[in-house]
Amino acid sequence: MEAGVQNIETGVRNIEVGVRSMEVGVRNIEVGVRSMEVGVRNVEAGVRSMEVGVPNMEAGVQNVETGVRSIEAGVKRRGFMIQWELIGETRLPIRSWCRDIEEDALKQARNLANHPVTRERIALMPDAHVGYGMPIGGVIACEEAVIPNAVGVDIGCGMGAIKTSLAAERLGDMAARRALIEEIKTHIPVGEGRSRKEPMDWEGFSQWRDSLGGAAEPAWYTDKACQKLDRCNLGTLGGGNHFIELQKSEDGALWLMLHSGSRNLGYRIADFYHRQAMLLNERIGVELPDKQLAYLPLDHELGQAYVRDMNHALGYAKENRLIMMRQLKDIVYAHFPSIEFLLEINIHHNYAAPEYHDGALYWIHRKGATSARAGELGIIPGSMGSASYIVSGLGNEASFSSCSHGAGRRMGRADACRRLTRQECDDAMTGIVFDRWKPSHIKAAGSKRLPDLSEAPGAYKDIDRVIKAESDLVHPEVKLRPLAVVKG
Repeated sequence: MEAGVQNIETGVRNIEVGVRSMEVGVRNIEVGVRSMEVGVRNVEAGVRSMEVGVPNMEAGVQNVETGVRSIEAGVKRRGFMIQWELIGETRLPIRSWCRDIEEDALKQARNLANHPVTRERIALMPDAHVGYGMPIGGVIACEEAVIPNAVGVDIGCGMGAIKTSLAAERLGDMAARRALIEEIKTHIPVGEGRSRKEPMDWEGFSQWRDSLGGAAEPAWYTDKACQKLDRCNLGTLGGGNHFIELQKSEDGALWLMLHSGSRNLGYRIADFYHRQAMLLNERIGVELPDKQLAYLPLDHELGQAYVRDMNHALGYAKENRLIMMRQLKDIVYAHFPSIEFLLEINIHHNYAAPEYHDGALYWIHRKGATSARAGELGIIPGSMGSASYIVSGLGNEASFSSCSHGAGRRMGRADACRRLTRQECDDAMTGIVFDRWKPSHIKAAGSKRLPDLSEAPGAYKDIDRVIKAESDLVHPEVKLRPLAVVKG
């Protein structure tokens, strides 16, 4: 019995221990429930915070959007469409209307911004791309100095355009347009190395000789080149990206347009004075960021001689375009005697000239850039398969009152031949009369020469984007579409 009693007592104690364990468990459950209640409240509070946070985030986004609109409005009020600026990294700031610029062109712009004779800023137009020494599509201001390579090798290269009273549809179908451009090619020599059989006279030749004042001719002058080649090249198109186009405006009128320059004359002048500038800079110990940017002081006889001869090439280039424009008018008039020629524009986009900007007189160099003073008419051509524009300048001082000279290349010549296809280039020229693609000097596998697609539309930037990017520099007046193209 005693053992049984002990077992019962042990069992009772175990029951008491179990009860106490159950009580602890109940308390733990109660604590857990309270923790859950706190957790739920915390979750609810978190949800409420999130609900409050979302409107705050939305309000923040709206504030950012409002800020962006305010910045954009401020930019528009200031009249700037500048894509980017480089300030503090170079001696002068760089302002670019070209959003995506080649690394080599940017390096050239930096060199210009650190050049000893440049002033104020470096301006890059939306068509900017790499050139010799200076980007094509660049504008600089120089104080009492000129940089031959900042004008370019085709001094006075530029554009001519003629508005007519003729409805473009009267030109007829593609066969009729083809016949017309073939006739143009019989009267105007087209292509590199093509010149007239008989020399042309021009008063500018004698005026330039008079400007020498009895001094000896510069070394770029030779009787063979100046008495024969330069006279036979007057009124000729040249090669490369030079062209003649028959165009249609949005109101249906026929326009005539051409692109050409000073031919071999400008090249000889540019090459000679660039070499002289390098020798002079070396002799006087000038440190240059790039020898391609050698300069000539205007108080030096070489600087004065360059300006004289550059102006001679500018006059020659203008006369070259005038002769071709007269011949174009004569050809079209022979077919349409009732036609009237309502407006003519003849401009350079490779030159230097003295101009007042920022309260000072500078030599403004435009290399592949067009003057865009307030109200001044300009011509910005696209590629051979895209639109061109007649524009009026807005006189924006940020760009030294300048704008682009065209669409600008997005591919080099060899690169275009390799990357583009004949089919896509044909498609881009649908409805436009043009001479088909000739063989290039670029060879594919198997030694077969690739077609020359260096001037195809795909090799150039989108002209409409270029015009939009410079809406603070020019106002588009007339949009023109090509009907027939003669390429150099």
